[in-house]
Amino acid sequence: MNMKTSDKIIRNKLGLLKLAQTLGDVSKACRTMGFSRDSYYRFKELYEQGGSAALQEVSRRKPILKNRVDPAIEERVVRFALDKPAYGQQRVSNELRKDGVFVSSGGVRSIWLRHDLETFQKRLKALSAKVAQDGIILTEDQLSALERAREEKQAHGEIETEHPGYLGAQDTYYVGNIKGVGRIYQQTFIDTYSKLAIVKLYPQKHAITSADVLNDRVIPLFESHGIRLLRILTDRGSEYCGNRERHEFQLYLDLESIEHTRTQVKSPQTNGICERFHRTIQNEFYATAFRRKMYHSLAELQADVDVWIEQYNVERTHTGKHCFGKTPMQTFLDSKHIAIEKQLDLSCQTAVPERTI
Repeated sequence: MNMKTSDKIIRNKLGLLKLAQTLGDVSKACRTMGFSRDSYYRFKELYEQGGSAALQEVSRRKPILKNRVDPAIEERVVRFALDKPAYGQQRVSNELRKDGVFVSSGGVRSIWLRHDLETFQKRLKALSAKVAQDGIILTEDQLSALERAREEKQAHGEIETEHPGYLGAQDTYYVGNIKGVGRIYQQTFIDTYSKLAIVKLYPQKHAITSADVLNDRVIPLFESHGIRLLRILTDRGSEYCGNRERHEFQLYLDLESIEHTRTQVKSPQTNGICERFHRTIQNEFYATAFRRKMYHSLAELQADVDVWIEQYNVERTHTGKHCFGKTPMQTFLDSKHIAIEKQLDLSCQTAVPERTI
């Protein structure tokens, strides 16, 4: 059986002590065993205090322990991150210091990194998960943080949507003044969940044309699948906003019970889903179509646009948030049951129970 290195070291030290005792001469024993007199007296003191176990080789250099804060402080920092998700590391350190919890801003960040909380978005994600799991009641700070995140998403074109028909984005795109056809305006509608696109061309930009695309193409499509369009997002153009009593688009939304959300002032990126689609159709269709063919009417151009839109919706796969590599039409059909179930739940909640006599 092989002897461990530590056992060999202990045996040598014990041998030095026994040899010195046998010879009665410490200097001679040290010369024989190859140790100094200082080592002998140190070994002897250790042996007298703790026996042979105390003679194990111990490094004189103190090991550098991992710089970890007290578990109670770490738990407090994690809890504070969910209570005040919008606070940065320096502010968290200052606020905790007021309560007698002393941890540096660097220490706060180290704890955040260990718990995957180092960014505002990650802290919000953890907060949402905790709400879903524990059903906690949110504080004002937590509510404002979630609202701030929602506004930032909208400002960068990220839109909260839950199912097909939950929110549609509509915008007007000026195609150009084409010889033989005249001015062309495109009314664009996109279901923000499935990315399903619907387009219709008009010779002018007006409130009635904005309502017409909904009445002629959008609403019939949703109704054919048993889905209601609940909300619509537009910019603040005159074709979408006006006096509710006389404005054709506003009157149509009221007639169909569709909520109207407007983008922030001077923030066209809020409706970024339409802006991105307009670049796509311009680069992939209009830029080549007008070079390949001379159009003589709006209907002729509309027919070719419809062919391209069909390919966009049915054949072209998307990697969006809800598409996962499917086409917009596939995503629409696969997830329409979510919209139908939501509508049934809403109907049950608003239904008036029958009175029993």
